[in-house]
Amino acid sequence: MVGLPRLAPGVGAGRAALRPLQGLLALTDFLVITWATFGAQVVRFGIDGRTDVAATSGDVTISYTWFSILLILAWWLALRFHGVYDMHVLGHGTVEYRLIATATLRVFAVVAMAAFALQVQVARGYILLALPAGIIVLWAARRVWRAWLGHRRSAGDLSHDVLVVGDPSTVRHLVDTFATVPEAGYRVIGVCTAAAPDGLADMPVLGTEREGARVAIELGVDVVACADTHALGAGGLRRLGWALEGSGIELVVSPGLTEIAGPRVLTRPVAGLPLLHVEAPSFSGPRLVLKSTIDWVGALALVLLFSPLLVVVAALIRLSDGGPVFFRQERVGLDGRTFRMTKFRSMAVDAEDRLDQLRQRTPDEVDRGVLFKLKDDPRITPVGRYIRRYSIDELPQLFNVLTGHMSLVGPRPPLPSEVARYEHDAHRRLLVKPGMTGLWQINGRSNLTWEQSVRFDLYYVENWSVAQDLVILWRTFHAVVTKDGAY
Repeated sequence: MVGLPRLAPGVGAGRAALRPLQGLLALTDFLVITWATFGAQVVRFGIDGRTDVAATSGDVTISYTWFSILLILAWWLALRFHGVYDMHVLGHGTVEYRLIATATLRVFAVVAMAAFALQVQVARGYILLALPAGIIVLWAARRVWRAWLGHRRSAGDLSHDVLVVGDPSTVRHLVDTFATVPEAGYRVIGVCTAAAPDGLADMPVLGTEREGARVAIELGVDVVACADTHALGAGGLRRLGWALEGSGIELVVSPGLTEIAGPRVLTRPVAGLPLLHVEAPSFSGPRLVLKSTIDWVGALALVLLFSPLLVVVAALIRLSDGGPVFFRQERVGLDGRTFRMTKFRSMAVDAEDRLDQLRQRTPDEVDRGVLFKLKDDPRITPVGRYIRRYSIDELPQLFNVLTGHMSLVGPRPPLPSEVARYEHDAHRRLLVKPGMTGLWQINGRSNLTWEQSVRFDLYYVENWSVAQDLVILWRTFHAVVTKDGAY
């Protein structure tokens, strides 16, 4: 066995380190809920305003101060009961946000039903202030903590120590996946497999698949991640779980369903055998109507909000070299239909004529599959360099959203020349409208390789949802401000 620093047996170092964070999150949520509840009370009634909640029969009276206190306690306990502080959901994915919203809405639904049943008159303005304010600020506070936690995890702290068990090829895929998203908090310290996986020469092989439980207990890891069950045999996974009982080590299993999100995977036991049912992705129905409504309303609101900036940028581009303000280019949209995408012109007027010359001059720098993008493109104008840095050049795409050719969130809008070189899988990107932003935008933008860009877009197509769109829009703001991958 390759020697590794021993961890505390039976107690995961990463799990123990996260407990103070769980307490801080709970305290933060309590303060936010208190602010939202008493803030709504003060805004609705004033400091010296109405103070009672009265029943229509006149025999029940409770002050709004006590009502707020009870609401705070119920709201905070609902968050705990819904698993908002579970270490498995901290720092990555949308589960935290969904649980916060679910717990909050259920609390206020219970309050509404109780008030109706008891004929207690609760001011609607009070509820309509506390509910959205609480959810929004809870989300914002959680986003701040997630950014801090993601930074710490990227530096190697506050992560679960993981031992990966399985076949060499599947072990490599799982190790690479964990390395791609360090903010998820899975730090692989070794593997148990039959042979050293290709491309993972620095990863210590600590034993065979069947020795996984013994190795995990001796090292005191937090998690055993099983990459597959073939090498373990029919009862191997069950015996692995039995061997880990009482050790405090968790067992997670990758079913091998790549690029498929949890909501599409349902478990149904048949004669003691758990079967995974994978639902087909949906590209129609009420969810699509809701997404289209959000696109149109959101795009219209953003056009009105940024209209002064649009006018100023248009004037600067026009005055800089006298060329056209907008750059219009044919792109491929839903079901392969082409449309004219509009952006602010950020390059010289003769940029397209110089394209072939640049391809020949810098072949190594632009070797990124079907994509062509230079980090220091000489065709970019001074104004263009600035508006690209903050993605201002993409704001006119809001008009493409209003006309129905694009969505606020979706895959990157491709050129016809790119689509002509697509492999079979990449054509699935055309099953939904292209977006102004997407998973590619919040995960590196132009820093991504072609394969990474396709993988993010295909994941979005297979698993899109309105909730995920809202999270992507939220994270896009951070990506634009940090200018990561923008050039």
